Amino acid sequence: MARVRVRGSELFHEVVGEGEPLVLVHGGLTDHYTWRAVVPALAESFRVLVYDRRGHSSSTRGAGRGTRREHEDDLAALLQTLGLAPAHVVGNSYGASTALGLAVRRPDLLRTVIAHEPPLLGVIRGDDPVHVLMRAAQDGIDAAVALILAGEAGEGVRRFTEEVALGPGSWAALPDRVRATLVANSRAFAAEQSDPGWASLDLTRLSAWAGPALLTYGTESPSWLPPVTVELSRTMRRAELRGLQGAGHIPHVSHPEVFAAMVRRFIEAA
Repeated sequence: MARVRVRGSELFHEVVGEGEPLVLVHGGLTDHYTWRAVVPALAESFRVLVYDRRGHSSSTRGAGRGTRREHEDDLAALLQTLGLAPAHVVGNSYGASTALGLAVRRPDLLRTVIAHEPPLLGVIRGDDPVHVLMRAAQDGIDAAVALILAGEAGEGVRRFTEEVALGPGSWAALPDRVRATLVANSRAFAAEQSDPGWASLDLTRLSAWAGPALLTYGTESPSWLPPVTVELSRTMRRAELRGLQGAGHIPHVSHPEVFAAMVRRFIEAA
């Protein structure tokens, strides 16, 4: 592992493998470790970059306001500083939102985008029948953040995990190391949620991006996540929509072999 200074922060990262550059962007609360099961397989075909986003784990904590734009700018600076642009970018959850946001603002830095369940609640219209699911998800997020800010990080993260992101019983099933990481990164999560634009994306500008995109959702994910992915797939010119059978919100953890093979095949065919 190494650190690189970009935009006033030190980002913890690792680059392994040879070939076209491929960067993996983790979601909220987690860190680079979440990709550990897919990196070896992907590194057989690509030069793979994993990193801890600003405010998470071994990267600089407490720097910046935690907006998604900051994370997009960090990703852009990281790719340019390490000489990896343009890159294939794979994002999960908030990391998928970050990847799509960068595609809108800096399309020159991306070759392809693979986004699994970006939680962009704001792309669902208020008159859409599924908007009730978005409202329930936002209420759950707000309740979790309130607990975190009140000093009850463990309970806040547990509730978010079970009631919003992964489903009932998921918290107890997580390894101790993972639970500790989620709690340790809870302040960064709360900061992200305080960003008024965290759940929105300019769909008009997204539709202008001409690169290949793969948008995926898990068939076992909480019901509010797939509709967002479907809506985004309707917007992008060259988007392929795929449901991952038996998977949930973190398929690179639950189905690593399937996920890595999917990424490799998509990029090879793009």
